[in-house]
Amino acid sequence: MSLTQEMARFALSLRYTDIPEAARREARRFILDSVGCALTALHNADMQAAHRFIEKLGGTPEATVIGSGLQTNAPNAALMNALLVRAIDYNDIYWKQDPSHPSDIIPAAWASAEKAQRDSRELIVAVLIAYELEMRWCLAADPGIREIGWHHATLTQFVSPFVAARLLGLDESQTVAAAGISGSSHFTLGGVVAGHLTNMKNTADPLATQAGVTAALLAAEGYSGPVEVIEGKEGLQQVLKSVVWSTDVLLDGLGKKFLITECSTKPFPTEALTHQPITAALNLRAKHDLTPERIAKVQVFTTTRGADILSDPSKYHPTTKETADHSLPYCIAAALADGAVLPSSFEEDKIHDPIIRRLLERIEVTADREIDALFPRIKRARVIITLSDGREVSAQVDHAKGSPENPMTDEEVIAKFRANSAGVLSAERQQAVIEATMQLGETPKPVRDYMKLLIADR
Repeated sequence: MSLTQEMARFALSLRYTDIPEAARREARRFILDSVGCALTALHNADMQAAHRFIEKLGGTPEATVIGSGLQTNAPNAALMNALLVRAIDYNDIYWKQDPSHPSDIIPAAWASAEKAQRDSRELIVAVLIAYELEMRWCLAADPGIREIGWHHATLTQFVSPFVAARLLGLDESQTVAAAGISGSSHFTLGGVVAGHLTNMKNTADPLATQAGVTAALLAAEGYSGPVEVIEGKEGLQQVLKSVVWSTDVLLDGLGKKFLITECSTKPFPTEALTHQPITAALNLRAKHDLTPERIAKVQVFTTTRGADILSDPSKYHPTTKETADHSLPYCIAAALADGAVLPSSFEEDKIHDPIIRRLLERIEVTADREIDALFPRIKRARVIITLSDGREVSAQVDHAKGSPENPMTDEEVIAKFRANSAGVLSAERQQAVIEATMQLGETPKPVRDYMKLLIADR
């Protein structure tokens, strides 16, 4: 069998009862977290532009767009909902080799489940398929494909078709075809998250999510695709020769060992490598009762990647949300100025806050070789703050809040959801969503009924 066939058999054979309760619980938590991330992004200018685009496309009313309740076809709904989940960079993060946000693929499950009139147990199964395949792909390349200039959407194109195929009822040959169609169409350059950042930073992976749904629908009509898109002639492994691919990592324990419990929930709506230094800065601010006036200099020691991609000259002069939430200096300045880093930290007025701008000038980011040696297993950050009286205070953080080593409690995940959804859902609707999400799969209920709860009522 080809690797694609083996993954297809996993996706088509996995059953709800095969999944340990701990893994099902994590799936529910990540679904709730993703819904909150989507709802808080509804009024962003880029999301309103994307929604206008989806409206103009039209489409058969078979799946729901979160927030607005717009009915459109499954690929369009998958794209729009994935854009919303990803928009403010607040959804989950998995990063042990290649970085990725597996929850970017949840919208493929929502849309396909609605179209095919599936129940909540099938939704949980599909979400587990997304996480298990995506996380294994993130471990399969050494070095990771991000290290040689490719974006993780390049991996998502090999995962989303299996999620859609399972829910749309494809057989094995059709599922293999869907993976071949999607996996030969969405290789994504890492440039979307390097240098001057644009809306594409949060769009590349949703496009790969949509591609999987489109590919599955094509395959359902008899359309064919490469059977060995991974290991075949001029397939992934032959083309990306700068890395060593491990097929054992892709398949080892698939369907028996579930990796979803090793994925992290984001405590801040920022790029993942900012989380440890933000945590260190907030710890110092609280411990020493720091105010901006007392801070003379801030030194941040991080990975070479963090110093390069997140702290290049453009990151010291952010003018957009996309640049600010991927700017390590800005995130540190916002944390020290306000004592928190929230979605509101990246609104236009806040980006130009004179207090934050003055702090930006005092921040110095340095690549540390000792920290590089630990990466990506440990993403250490060290922050040293020089006070106006000449004293120095410092803090070091290895595991940010939300990581498997320092997980968020259910209460913290729910609090994050409430904060994110408060502007668009009433307290009563919030509670209904929380209860419905945390019970997904316990009794089979139509996914369409669940999606109706995710429409704004404020």
